[in-house]
Amino acid sequence: MIIQRTSSESKFGTRRGDALMSLIGNTPLIPLHFEPEGRTIWGKCEFLNPSGSIKDRLARTIILDAENRGLLHADSNILECTSGNTGIAFAMLGAARGYAVTIVMSERASGERRKLIEHFGAKLVLFSASGYQTGIGITQEMARNDDRYFLPRQFENPINAMDHENETGQEILQQVPGPIDVFVSGYGTGGTLAGCSKALKARNPETKIVAMEPAEAALLAGEEACCHWIEGIAGGFVPPLLQGVSIDRVNRVSSQDAIAMTLRLNREYGLLVGSSTGANVAAALQCALEEGPDSVVVTMLCDRAERYFSTRLFDGAATR
Repeated sequence: MIIQRTSSESKFGTRRGDALMSLIGNTPLIPLHFEPEGRTIWGKCEFLNPSGSIKDRLARTIILDAENRGLLHADSNILECTSGNTGIAFAMLGAARGYAVTIVMSERASGERRKLIEHFGAKLVLFSASGYQTGIGITQEMARNDDRYFLPRQFENPINAMDHENETGQEILQQVPGPIDVFVSGYGTGGTLAGCSKALKARNPETKIVAMEPAEAALLAGEEACCHWIEGIAGGFVPPLLQGVSIDRVNRVSSQDAIAMTLRLNREYGLLVGSSTGANVAAALQCALEEGPDSVVVTMLCDRAERYFSTRLFDGAATR
């Protein structure tokens, strides 16, 4: 059984870019049957959003909120630090909506992500240091010197988590047959984990919230950040949006296990997803094995793999 994408409510008008915005969200939820393990988990297909990732939701909501509050104008320039997916989403919607976009990101980001951002017409500013904190500081300094810049502030903007509570979380509750035992998600900004957990806990306080972290950078588990290969998560700090979130446990997934599961999803299920999805599914499968064969475990299938051709995911050594 596949639960299909439903048509969007008519909450978008006829302004430039409204048609594209109406394609965001209402993504399908599909069962993934793992026969050797004897378990099924549910994956929300966020890679079907128009730019190819869950971050389209955040970009749409922040832009609409800023427009409603009069913070975006014809000469505004949307300026954000990102590891890639948020930058691609803002570049796409900036092009559709008619705003200039400037994206600040690490030079370690894959070439595919850089090209996608620039292909939408956005300007790219690269920095050499690792971690989001450096990039966030660069955007803040740029905004201080030019009031045309608009900062979405994805890591701390409460609109990020509220959107997942009111949209993504509600979609999951409508799509999953029966009570949800466990919800599993990694975190970059923390918005998905914070918002969805609030929605799911409100419906069923017994739903367990599990944070997925790279084994090499398990910050929530109290360890120091280190290098890992899972793109788009664990950027070296615990984001403010996770403060006060009720997390029942943390599942660590090694980079090797994340890539192994990603390849399994690519080759056994025909899902061309990225490594953060592989990590989420690996953590969710751990939970399903512990909870029992009848457990309902939900996770996020975050983005598409085409933006990672130059990474370890497509390395010949990793794919043998």
